[in-house]
Amino acid sequence: MRIIAGRARRTNLVAPKGLNTRPTPDMAKEGLFNIISEHVPGAVVLDLFCGSGAIGLEALSRGGLAAVFVDSSRHAIEALAQNIEKTKLVQFCTVMQISMAKAIHKLSIDGHRFDIIFLDPPYETDLLRQTLESLAATDLLADNGLIIAETDSKFGESVPEVKAFTLTDTRCYGRTCFLFYRKACL
Repeated sequence: MRIIAGRARRTNLVAPKGLNTRPTPDMAKEGLFNIISEHVPGAVVLDLFCGSGAIGLEALSRGGLAAVFVDSSRHAIEALAQNIEKTKLVQFCTVMQISMAKAIHKLSIDGHRFDIIFLDPPYETDLLRQTLESLAATDLLADNGLIIAETDSKFGESVPEVKAFTLTDTRCYGRTCFLFYRKACL
């Protein structure tokens, strides 16, 4: 697992200890960033369920302006801290060891807005739908912003639909699928 492109290119990343985190395969990550490449420079990114922080750090390496990383796992936050240091991107990073719901509430109260929100909740839970619904109740997503949810291809038929967001695209790389959402036109 490494940073693929940009100023931190070829930096090897560490993964959190334990079996609760699934690092996004480099092939899938490269495909994702090929799709969103025009949205990344200057973007403010929220990386929910960040694990190692590979997605948010890749965005920063490719010209993202700032990133907020959220994970409730101590092991994930420890790995993330090492990766932030290795990539030398510390000045662009904010780290929150807190639950998704508490993070969304705090960021919303503080008036944050994000151009890209990436979320990678545990696959076999209803956290994807819960996270989308929590985000829908806030103004965290910028008007032209993009939500990208990572899931397993075997769950592709149970794609969450939330009225506030429109599913605009789905891309799969092996077992890794990315769901792309934008604000719905009401």
